[in-house]
Amino acid sequence: MAAARPASSRGGVLRPQLLLTLAILTLACDACEEAVLHVPSELEADKFVGRVDLKGCFRSANLIHSSDPDFKVLEDGSIYTRHSITLSSEKRHFTILLSNTENQENKEILVILVHQTKKRHSTEMVLRRAKRRWAPIPCSMLENSLGPFPLFLQQVQSDTAQNYTIYYSIRGSGVDREPKNLFYIERDTGNLFCTGPIDREQYESFEITAFATTPDGYTPELPLPLLIRIEDENDNYPVFTEKVYTFSVLENCRIGTTVGQVCATDKDEPDTMHTRLKYSIIEQIPASPTMFSVHPDTGVITTTSSQLDRELLDKYQLKLKVQDMGGQYFGLQTTSICVINIGDVNDNLPTFTRNSYVTSVEENRIDVEILRVSVEDKDLINTPNWRANYTILKGNENGNFKIVTDPKTNEGILCVIKPLNFEELQQVILQIGVLNEAPYSKDPTIRSALSTTTVTVNVKNLDEGPECSPRVQTVQIKEDSPVGFENNGYKAYDPETKSSSGIRYKKLTDPKGWVSVDENSGAIRVFRSLDRESETIRNGIYNITVIASDHDGRSCTGTLGIILEDVNDNGPIIPKQTVTICKPVMSFAEIVAIDPDHPVNGPPFSFSLESPSNLDESRKWRLTRINDTAARLSYLSDLPFGAYTVLIKVTDRHGLSAITPVNVRICDCITENDCTLRADPRTGSGEIKLGKWAILAILLGIALLFCILFTLICGTVRSPKETKVIPDDLAQQNLIVSNTEAPGDDKMYPTNGFTCATHTVGSVAHGVCGPVGAGARNGGQETIKMMKGGQQTLETFQAGGHNHTLDSCMVGGQHTLDSCKGRHVEVEDCRLTYSEWQSFTQPRLGEESIRGHTLSKN
Repeated sequence: MAAARPASSRGGVLRPQLLLTLAILTLACDACEEAVLHVPSELEADKFVGRVDLKGCFRSANLIHSSDPDFKVLEDGSIYTRHSITLSSEKRHFTILLSNTENQENKEILVILVHQTKKRHSTEMVLRRAKRRWAPIPCSMLENSLGPFPLFLQQVQSDTAQNYTIYYSIRGSGVDREPKNLFYIERDTGNLFCTGPIDREQYESFEITAFATTPDGYTPELPLPLLIRIEDENDNYPVFTEKVYTFSVLENCRIGTTVGQVCATDKDEPDTMHTRLKYSIIEQIPASPTMFSVHPDTGVITTTSSQLDRELLDKYQLKLKVQDMGGQYFGLQTTSICVINIGDVNDNLPTFTRNSYVTSVEENRIDVEILRVSVEDKDLINTPNWRANYTILKGNENGNFKIVTDPKTNEGILCVIKPLNFEELQQVILQIGVLNEAPYSKDPTIRSALSTTTVTVNVKNLDEGPECSPRVQTVQIKEDSPVGFENNGYKAYDPETKSSSGIRYKKLTDPKGWVSVDENSGAIRVFRSLDRESETIRNGIYNITVIASDHDGRSCTGTLGIILEDVNDNGPIIPKQTVTICKPVMSFAEIVAIDPDHPVNGPPFSFSLESPSNLDESRKWRLTRINDTAARLSYLSDLPFGAYTVLIKVTDRHGLSAITPVNVRICDCITENDCTLRADPRTGSGEIKLGKWAILAILLGIALLFCILFTLICGTVRSPKETKVIPDDLAQQNLIVSNTEAPGDDKMYPTNGFTCATHTVGSVAHGVCGPVGAGARNGGQETIKMMKGGQQTLETFQAGGHNHTLDSCMVGGQHTLDSCKGRHVEVEDCRLTYSEWQSFTQPRLGEESIRGHTLSKN
């Protein structure tokens, strides 16, 4: 089964006007052998007929020629009519000659133009049916075809149709997928038709699958893929990417400078003549001279002249054209506008509008504008190429003037920044030059073309006040000058008369109040004693400020520096009066002396030891000179650690001396700081200092000794009238209550406390000395209670019908005594003599040790 030649359309009668369109494009053909094109009977001029595969036939061909002068063949194989043609017969043949002029190789392609008729289609189908096979055959159709529709494309047949009844069907895009119903196939004949025009820019091709089946569903053939390619028609105009292009280029640029690039697009099939675009300039405004060109293939615009001058013309307008079909006259074309702005460069130097200026200024005036100068510049306003920089070239050696640029008007403003003196200078002639901020484009180093002008400045004389010149004046006075001593002071003068007469002086500042100033002469007089070595004096100069004024109140201010001449009124002193000698490391200390006086009254110094009242003390030390201002102090014998005072006399070069007591510490240390930190254990007479932790440790030790002492005493004391019984449950400290008429053997005598008290009831006093918990027996009822642990409470006891409260002195455990009940009770501490205490405690110490041994066994 194979594709057959076109058959007649379904019962349709071809209308004459539809025969002007292309009906069917190229069917299957072998390259360099035959190409069959189905066309209408009438073809108009420059009409696209079809396309043949030239590169597939002869790739290296560089010459293409058509044997029929009515047709022309382009490089991509497109065939166009040269003029209107009417086909008189069903077929028309011509050949396309492909040649390579280098190797003289030629190939030919036979082109057959077939005029579509119903009779020819049927005959062609019958003649060629035997040659068809069931195989994929390329098929194409021209986009935007005018029909008639349905338009026959090709016939699909299977060889099995000779033995079976075959039904044909198709599926795919354009059939049962979008766009649906665009193609259909006749079930019995296999003729493939298109139902309407197709836009290639929307659908480039369609992939369809053909099926051959028998009425009972048997499939004798595999599915046949068919590719229907839509042949492009040059139906889209090329379009510029922008309606108006705007570029800029600097003036005076070189020939060939790139200005910009324009670009256009074409929706037709790429890499064909339909999309081969050519650019051109069709108009320039102004037209002459021609300044620009455009590359036909890339659209790059370049300059063709180096005479672009912004000052003459700052803008050009180009009308550009882009055309497809390689720029041939029948190609589609579009135009666009391109505006080119000419950029400014500094190709014009500024020039002064006048060659000379005359101005004037009063003397002593500063920060005042005296003149404005102007320039002309043809470059673009308010750019570095236009803005001016003014310079004073001559006449401003003293720095009295400066010139700046007004940013709004571009004028040069001449100002006075340093006062002029008419008495010294009556006229100044200045030479001023000007350049732009941007360098000159034609010669950046040019100086000969610098524009200059001359400014004459006349200085006006004024009646001035006194002048303090120089501002700082000095006088010399000895520091030991007596009060009332007078010396020359500050002098001001009238610049007109050069005289000081009529000028009054007044002191403004005098830090120490040492001098006074004469109002008429400006002389100074010592008011208080002068001291060159004062802390406020720097480099021996004492400064005061003086104001000088005339009769009109005009004044000036100056500074008078009083240079105090030094006298030898200060003996040398030793600033460091405490030194340390680390005995294991060194045996001496360095003594350095200074003299507040001027160096002429200072070193070299001489050092000596002054003998105190104790001559033995002076024999312990020795002084050795090191240099003009220092000596070494060392001990002669092995002195013990401690502090010593050594009197050292230092004498300057003129014999003025001073004695300084130096404290010397001999210390067992490595460094001086070490000795200072630990002075108490290392020096013989060091001050003892205890820290808070040391004091706390001592107090805790004392408290511990008292606790041990009272524990021993209280453990051995018991009542002399009672036999001390140690109960079995003493370790558990159980509560025992005793309530008897008379003392019994069941009372406990705890050993963890000691109580002494004297009870006075009425006029009768009872002495009680015994362990805590011992009851007072007086023939009455007694109640004693003991609590477990360290806290014990003594309740009231009754004697002779009265209640008494026993207070206790506590040592060791904590005891709580209730307040007295009943009559008033006085309680005092018992005091025993040493012999009584000794006789009481000794026999009981032995008993306690025996009882302790017994308890340990139990």
